[in-house]
Amino acid sequence: MQADLDALLQRLRATEAMAAKLAIQQPARFASLPGGSTADQRYALPGDDTAAIRCGEQYQLLAIEGMLPAFVEQAPWFAGWSAVMANVSDITAMGGRATAVVNAYWHHQDEPAEQLLAGIRAACDAYGLLLAGGHTSLAAGNPAALAVAIIGWARSLLSTWHVQPGQMLATAVDLDGQWHGNAAYWKAFEHCPPERLRAKLEVIPRLAEAGLLRAAKDISNAGLLGTLLMLLETTGCGASIRLDELPRPADGDLERWLQAFPSYGFVFTLAPEDFPVVQAAFAYEGLQCSALGEVSASARLDVQLGSAHATFWDLAAAPFTGMTPTAHPHSSREH
Repeated sequence: MQADLDALLQRLRATEAMAAKLAIQQPARFASLPGGSTADQRYALPGDDTAAIRCGEQYQLLAIEGMLPAFVEQAPWFAGWSAVMANVSDITAMGGRATAVVNAYWHHQDEPAEQLLAGIRAACDAYGLLLAGGHTSLAAGNPAALAVAIIGWARSLLSTWHVQPGQMLATAVDLDGQWHGNAAYWKAFEHCPPERLRAKLEVIPRLAEAGLLRAAKDISNAGLLGTLLMLLETTGCGASIRLDELPRPADGDLERWLQAFPSYGFVFTLAPEDFPVVQAAFAYEGLQCSALGEVSASARLDVQLGSAHATFWDLAAAPFTGMTPTAHPHSSREH
């Protein structure tokens, strides 16, 4: 069992998606903050799923997603949809509600460009967003490229700056879906009415506003473990998690699920005593919510599977994205 866990974690550390997150260290060098920065200044800069800019008693949220050119070329409609969906997840992970998107795309063929825009439009209609325009370049010789930016708002932020030792780690996923071919992509949005999509997303800002969640991240293409590293890295915290308690599809093996980009999947921290209420709120919308483990001050992400234990990553020894502002770790943040 121990050898199996060690080998599994080694394979996960070596994925292309993890390498892509490590590459963020280059731009992260331009995003460090002095220790005396205020909470609102930290919220507005890189490190969370969106920038959060104070506007009176609320926060304006701003994010952007760029799609891989090969994805845009091979599946333009799905790329358009996915760009919107990923942005919506980022807004939701901040405890917010999305309002509008703009896009920038380049293409060299009319029909795929129309499919791309149709995917964006379909996702906007499903999630109740305004498609406010963007930038278009359609000409021979162009690459197939797409970026979509989004705005939203939040009353109560779920920032990674709120992560502290002693908090519980949990996850919520929608298992009512299917795999996208052989890819590590779980689709829980197909054949789901728009009002159901929106109701499932609404759980998180409502819990944030009730003070029942502290921090959150949507599970990205770096999978569960990579996403947990990004959740912990800002404050230099660590965690111990139990993979046996991870909800996953009945037909999905653990390794594939740990690499999956679930179209509805979040990790979050909370006070342990609040977990029963939080779990019930997700269950009411047909979502699976499970405890994963606990946040620590170790700066390590430690993993348990059965009787085996191993360290997946030590952030003190090797940064992940490098999004680690220079404020004192584990300090209390306004919420």
